Amino acid sequence: MTGVAGCGEVSGISPNARAAGVDHYIDLWADIEENPVNVSDPVADRMSDDAIDATRKLAGHVASISISQLNANVVQAFRRALLDYLTCAIAGAGMQSSRIVLDYLQSWDQAREACVIGAGRRLSAQNAAFVNGTSAHGLDLDDGMTRGSVHPGGAVFPALLAMAEKLGSKAEDIIAAGVAAYDITLRMASTVHPHSTRCGFHNTPTSGVFGAAAAAARLLGLDAGLALNALGLAGSFSGGLRAFLADGAEVKRIHPGKAARDGIVSAELAMRGLTGPAQVIEGRFGFVQAFARGNADWPRLTGDLGNRFEICSVYFKPYPACRHFHAALDAVRNIAECRPFKPEEVASVRIGLYEAGATGHDQKTYENLLDAQMSAPVTTALAIAFGNVTVPSFDRKNLEQPEVRRLIDVTEVYVDEECDRIYPGRRSGVAQVRFNDGSLIEERVLDPKGEGENPMSDDDLSNKFLSNCEPLIGAARCRELLETVWRFEAGADPSPLYRWSNQAASA
Repeated sequence: MTGVAGCGEVSGISPNARAAGVDHYIDLWADIEENPVNVSDPVADRMSDDAIDATRKLAGHVASISISQLNANVVQAFRRALLDYLTCAIAGAGMQSSRIVLDYLQSWDQAREACVIGAGRRLSAQNAAFVNGTSAHGLDLDDGMTRGSVHPGGAVFPALLAMAEKLGSKAEDIIAAGVAAYDITLRMASTVHPHSTRCGFHNTPTSGVFGAAAAAARLLGLDAGLALNALGLAGSFSGGLRAFLADGAEVKRIHPGKAARDGIVSAELAMRGLTGPAQVIEGRFGFVQAFARGNADWPRLTGDLGNRFEICSVYFKPYPACRHFHAALDAVRNIAECRPFKPEEVASVRIGLYEAGATGHDQKTYENLLDAQMSAPVTTALAIAFGNVTVPSFDRKNLEQPEVRRLIDVTEVYVDEECDRIYPGRRSGVAQVRFNDGSLIEERVLDPKGEGENPMSDDDLSNKFLSNCEPLIGAARCRELLETVWRFEAGADPSPLYRWSNQAASA
């Protein structure tokens, strides 16, 4: 009888095993091996030409990309993403989730390969990436992509910079590797979203681990075959559930960090000869089938690869809250600007979102910071009460103010047909504010601040960096980092990105 791959020879199964009742499974696997046509392949049935050898195409892109392929706009997009990552990682370094991860890792990791932002510590590259990725997502202020509902920066940059520091990589290689890593992360997430989200998966770690593996593979100089193995291995590290929405569990914070860590591990193992499946994305039991039940926008995965660079399509967040309702927050603030009012004049508020944004973000109770950040009613109330939504807005004393509590109670979230129709092409939102005198004002925002036709400028990103980071690391260090980032190009010195002291002692 023919052997079953990975199971030894069927004829070699012990009598005891047969006696234990495994005959049925032995015969089933033998049938699969000998008669593969009998096994349906739901992914293959729905695949387009874009899916054929998709993983191999992505691996080739990772191995071959160079800064010579990138025009000035792409390099500037890299700088913008890098600065926003630093903003988020510095601001989030003091969060309890980051402290817990660091406390655990430094208790046994004696390597000194890469820095931990804001801590004055050094760890192995993969563990430094774990901590820094956790910090970057600690305040929900990190970049993202609407079409993929994913936060790439917190998975990509921690792996990219930790490996660059460990290897002494040149600036031009860092830029090329970062652009490739964004390509992989964002193409994969937008290929399976919103199907993966509806299945309960968090796209940031599930897709981010592939991007982190791509960044590490490019810096390690892996050829296309080894890069293919790195991506294949990343598939077995891919994971992350949206179950945190039920109770605000802090596990969400570590999702980009674990993706960054595991991406480095995948590339390092591939370099040493460990193999991964060559069709980890498009295969019968691959990423698309496992995380999206075979539903995929295949042209998004490899279309215009090497000509369209996805890092140019990311958004940046002005508010430290879930991106799904930023457009509605903008709408509320627009209403307040056009028709100034006091919070006590508001009788009720209705927030209209697309289905993916409304689901799981309509709760009015909160036990912790993440609960509040994930709640459209809570953040809407803060925007009305204080005129903006910032990190200090979520202070417990603000949330417990009677007027804020009342505004939360009178805010309802619903699925708006037009918002749902144009999503995920546009992440729109609508706000309806009814006042005590019976008047009603409605405002619709098609693109929230930071994306599409409503971008954040370079000056906006610099101001975001300064307002969040200067109190933590001081004005001089902020000036040094701003100069390093905005002048980052081939031949630039990346070392200022690796110099970190304890933030508590720096400000």
